[in-house]
Amino acid sequence: METTTVMPVTLTETAKAEIKRLMQEEGFDVTQSLRIGVKGGGCSGMTYILGFDKGTEKDESYLIDGIPVIMDKTHGIYLMGMEIDWQDGLNSRGFTFKNPNASSTCGCGTSFAV
Repeated sequence: METTTVMPVTLTETAKAEIKRLMQEEGFDVTQSLRIGVKGGGCSGMTYILGFDKGTEKDESYLIDGIPVIMDKTHGIYLMGMEIDWQDGLNSRGFTFKNPNASSTCGCGTSFAV
């Protein structure tokens, strides 16, 4: 796994706080990192990946304010400049993705086209 200093994705302060809260929960596997990526599927063509996972040789690793992050090296072109936020309101709760590379997004906000 390669470590890089330029992270293609940014996390808002609220997203960082929620991720750190999740990492403090009982039973969290401290050998895992936050995986950010994409996969084929969803109503617009590609879906975001956000979860905890162990890195592989295909990954680049980053450190964002103490949060270990991994991303498949090939996913950066789809995610460069993306901002991940955490919303905790009455109408929406969860992580949101603002991706400048997306030519269109779906109503749920987790699927996009390039």
